[in-house]
Amino acid sequence: MTTKLWANSGDSHLLESEDVFTSSMPAALAQRMPRSEKFEGYELVHVDGEIIRRTLPKPIREGELKGMALADASFRAPGSRDMAKRLIDLDQEGIWAEVVYPSLGMWAALLFDPVLVREACMALNDWSWNEVASAGGRLVPTASLPLLVIDDAIAELQRCAAVGFRAVFLPTVPPKGRPLWNDEEWDPLWAAADEANMRIAFHIGTDGENIMFRGRGGAILNFAETTYGGQRAVAQLISSGAFDRHPDLKVLVSEGGATWVPFLGDRMNEIVRQQPFFVWPKLKMLPKEYMNQNVYASFQHDETAIPTMTAMGYRNVMFGSDYPHLEGTYGHTQETLRQLFDGVDVDVRERITTGAFLELFAHVGAAPG
Repeated sequence: MTTKLWANSGDSHLLESEDVFTSSMPAALAQRMPRSEKFEGYELVHVDGEIIRRTLPKPIREGELKGMALADASFRAPGSRDMAKRLIDLDQEGIWAEVVYPSLGMWAALLFDPVLVREACMALNDWSWNEVASAGGRLVPTASLPLLVIDDAIAELQRCAAVGFRAVFLPTVPPKGRPLWNDEEWDPLWAAADEANMRIAFHIGTDGENIMFRGRGGAILNFAETTYGGQRAVAQLISSGAFDRHPDLKVLVSEGGATWVPFLGDRMNEIVRQQPFFVWPKLKMLPKEYMNQNVYASFQHDETAIPTMTAMGYRNVMFGSDYPHLEGTYGHTQETLRQLFDGVDVDVRERITTGAFLELFAHVGAAPG
């Protein structure tokens, strides 16, 4: 029998219960929160009076996706909403611990009432913490922050840190009307995260508008486009001097691959080296050095991820299963890990499957064996 390869995952999601908001928020606020209705071929997402229509993928037929049973367009892994089943899924797939992002919480950037956002984030974070507490420390939930008012964001970060959260989820682009992440208005948030030893977790595809192209090739073009938001967010933090002021601050970009990190570091180094008179504020190190020191990146299937470490010297490469999403590895995680790591030096494999993860979240401990 082939020995199971165990990995930690820098990317997964948990589907909130249908009453996550109605059970803890005043009715007048709860009815304005994101909720989804699914129909044949499409989904309607209701967000504070707005209705957003999204096309759903075609039904998955048996045999079309290796390792997956017959499923409809709303396919989810068995444990996407059930914690007991989730742990069974994780053991089956060989995932010991994982970073967990919200699902409905990712729509929070479409809310423009500061009171509503503040109360919603508190309800979501309380539910998330209580839900993952039953997972025996194997899940690392990310706290959602009310970003419309900086003081609210800081207060919620500190509240969640006191409870036990180790990471906060941020969209790659702040809510509409708020400045980008390089603006000085966000400096107190980076300071608060550093003081609380909280990791900043960006998830790609949270730029707001994800349909940039239509017509021929639209699906491929839009999917590729989602990767760039994480790169821009990291570039904004580096160029604004956030890591100069907070050298211990760590950032994770999930699901965006890893190969971009050395490239973007080289590109940013170029202007610092060749046109330094344009650069402000002046940085203590070259941008690529902050990439290597402060930035971590997760990938799913990328065959270029391992050479990113072995050939390009970027060590903060982290595997991510993206459970339970269809673009993730659920149902074929072991096959994926074997394809990636068979014949690879054990030190490289352990760094990517567990080592980088444990640098950020040492409290989860080591996988079996």
